[in-house]
Amino acid sequence: MRNGKWLAGLLAAALVAVALAGCGGGQSQQGQQDQGSQQSGTGGPTGKTITVFSHLTPNEIKELQSLAAKYSQETGNKVNVVQSEADFQAEALAAQSKKFDVMYGLPHDNLGTFQRAGLVAEVPEGLIDWSTFSPVAVEGVTIEGKKWAVPVALETYALFYNTEKVPEPPASFEELVQNAKEKGGFAFDINNFYYSFAFLAANGGYVFKNNNGTLDVSDIGLANEGALKGWEFLQKLVTEHKFMDPSIAGDIAEGMFTQGKTAFFISGPWSVAGLKEAGTPFAVAPLPTLSGNPLRPFVGVQVAFVNARSDNQDVAFDFIKWMVKNGAELYKVGNRLPVVNEVLNSTEVQNDPILRGFVESSKNGIPMPNIPEVQAMWTPGANALKALTAGEITPEQAAQQVVQEMKLGIEQMRK
Repeated sequence: MRNGKWLAGLLAAALVAVALAGCGGGQSQQGQQDQGSQQSGTGGPTGKTITVFSHLTPNEIKELQSLAAKYSQETGNKVNVVQSEADFQAEALAAQSKKFDVMYGLPHDNLGTFQRAGLVAEVPEGLIDWSTFSPVAVEGVTIEGKKWAVPVALETYALFYNTEKVPEPPASFEELVQNAKEKGGFAFDINNFYYSFAFLAANGGYVFKNNNGTLDVSDIGLANEGALKGWEFLQKLVTEHKFMDPSIAGDIAEGMFTQGKTAFFISGPWSVAGLKEAGTPFAVAPLPTLSGNPLRPFVGVQVAFVNARSDNQDVAFDFIKWMVKNGAELYKVGNRLPVVNEVLNSTEVQNDPILRGFVESSKNGIPMPNIPEVQAMWTPGANALKALTAGEITPEQAAQQVVQEMKLGIEQMRK
């Protein structure tokens, strides 16, 4: 997770929810007619122009523009790809005024805010073969049992280990603790709820209960018996094992690993380039087990959705479907993970020890909640972790605190 950008997006999404509370939902009659005439590939409509907004990186935008040009050559439709640096409130207003037809590369945890505001067209039944994608990616675009976007790429985190200090990765965190004591330590951004959630989820903790594709915000599972085991282990890493200072931040933890001061580090693909440049000897493995169960990291899904206000939904969906087949390797440009099973299982991915580690970690992952209420999770989670690792509260108190603050936050959002 590119923390600053994503957290800023989440905060901006809160503004969208307020600004658009009265917008209403549903798609236009024109949109329904366009979807009814949907065709795929070069058999679709021709001579139309669509605009694609994207939050992808500059290198990804360049590749997306190249792919869009190929689509235009094949279909006769023009695709204008625009890198958007606007906040989500501004983009919601842009969607209402039909300034874009497709949003390509939106973090899925913001999808529900646009969907609830009536700005996302439901993916037409039969348009996409969902078995093409990783199950965790499909879960990320599902809201109330319906599909509202198409997966583009994945992001998650895994275990980095210094191969000079530790030749083989530990299978369990119990083993990691022992190795870290003997061979150089362990540090990560422990007070960041994005990373520490995996420990809570290992034994059955969850944010919102998932009832067949519908998230129940009244059922928060961050204080159940399984989650408590995670809170307890997280506190021990700091207060008992003394692996890291309670005030540690992500950049400090990464710097320690880069300089060889620690043997283990938790992060995502965004850390790979810097470690390679620094010459740090490292490899990547799936997160080890805790109490015999795999850690379940948050997974972020970059998605593409069609603007429900668009007058060109037929071409917009046609372009997205074309990209599933022809743009599946766009993930390489942005140091992300593929979402298409054929690519995930390819020899190229399986033979890449770094990429394979993240892919295997993602298979145990849980998509971040994709509904607006997820905004109520981050600050309470961080506050509870900071107090926990400082030894100011017990694991039970941390668990109850985050649940109570989340419930209060959700109530305030609905006023």
